[in-house]
Parts: sequence; structure tokens; C-alpha cells
Amino acid sequence: MSQRVAIVTGAAGGIGRAVVQRLAQEGHRIVASDRRAEAVAAVAAEADGLAVTADLAHARDCRNLVDAALAAYGRVDILVTNAGYQHIAAIDEFPEAVWEQMLAVMLTAPFLLTKHVWPAMKAQGWGRIVNMGSIHSVTASPLKVGYVSAKHGLLGLTRTAAREGAEFGITVNALLPAYTRTELVENQIADQARTRNLPPGEVIQQVMLARAAIKRLVEPDEVAALVAYLCSDAAAAITGATWSIDLGWTA
Repeated sequence: MSQRVAIVTGAAGGIGRAVVQRLAQEGHRIVASDRRAEAVAAVAAEADGLAVTADLAHARDCRNLVDAALAAYGRVDILVTNAGYQHIAAIDEFPEAVWEQMLAVMLTAPFLLTKHVWPAMKAQGWGRIVNMGSIHSVTASPLKVGYVSAKHGLLGLTRTAAREGAEFGITVNALLPAYTRTELVENQIADQARTRNLPPGEVIQQVMLARAAIKRLVEPDEVAALVAYLCSDAAAAITGATWSIDLGWTA
């Protein structure tokens, strides 16, 4: 069993919780982070890990999260940047404060977390960073300007860090799932229904699956399985890559 230490953000539910469970099954020590204190504590307890309540829109919480992992376990081997959220609005109606918040959580926080784990990973000559992008990292949809912009930027961070980390045994990759069966997507259904004037039942078929070849949502466990592979020794030759789990969107 591995004793590698994995930080997972946005761990209180959905993809984050599935990643925590899968990495724990692989034998990793878990540091689960989310701003929802009770929920992330429950997820961490299931994995016999450490819960760290953090709002990653704040730079100090990014620093404190890595410091907590190092204080508890003395090392960080894996970082999975999964925290995020969605806001649906046209560009001319998109609140500036929400734009800033979304970029802080989904782009600045992954950069800061990468920066803070980097010295430990360099020193041990081994590291795995998996950034949770989206199909919207490589394509766009209307009414998602904040989300799409942040997810596109995340690819630049991934590729640059991959180039810099290679000589130190650090790999950095991005996963690009399509719509996944999570609380975030459930909330989007209501938002899209209101914005597009569609019945909620039609949003999945007409909006979320319209461009998909496989007409279903992605399951969180499917994403977690690929995360686990990219965090393994078997994936040592893979870095700077984008891994689509997109139901055939881009085929």
C-alpha cells in the first residue's frame, strides 16, 4: 500500500468525493479540502484522512491548505485541483464580482496550490498534479463566460507546469470531463432552464447532451478512475496532456 499524500480540493461531493474515495482505495493518505466544513469532514472521515476547511478564493487559504498537509504528513505527493462552481449569465449581465471569484477559485487557486506544493515535490523527485478542467477548456458555450475563461486558462497553467516539472519527476495533466452527474450540474439544470426558457427535463437532452455522441452524463467514478491512473507510477511518461472524458463531444 502506498503512503503517498494526496490533496484533493472541492472534495465534499461529486467528482471530488469520488476522487478521495478512489485514491484512498489505492492506499494514499488523503487531505480533503472544501469550504463546506461538515461535508468535507464526513468525506475525510470515510477515507481516514485529514479535512481542511478552505475558501480557495483567498490566497491565504491556499497556503494554509498545503501547510496543513505538510504539518500532518511531512510531504505532499499528489495535488488534484477540483474546486469550482458555475454561474449562468450573458456577458453584458455577468457580475464583475462573480467573474473575479470564478477566476480566483478555478485559475488562481490551482496556480497558488501548485506553487506551494512545488518545493516538496521537487525535493522528493516525484509529484503528480491533476487539474480538473472541462470540455469547456477546449470549446465554448453561451452564458458561461467566467467558467469557460477559467477552464481555458487552466490548460496554460497545466502545460507550463508540465514543462517545468519534468526534470524533477513531476507530471502535470488536465482532465476534461463533459457534463458529469454532480450537484454542480444539478444546479445548472435549474439555471439553464430559467435562462433558456426550457423545461428542466429538456435541458439535459437539448443543452447538455446535444453535442455528445454518448447520450448520458459522465459518472464521477469514471473521472476518479482516470485521476488514479494519472497519479500512479504507470503514468510517469504522461505530462502536459489533456484527457477528454467527453462522451464524444469533440469526435
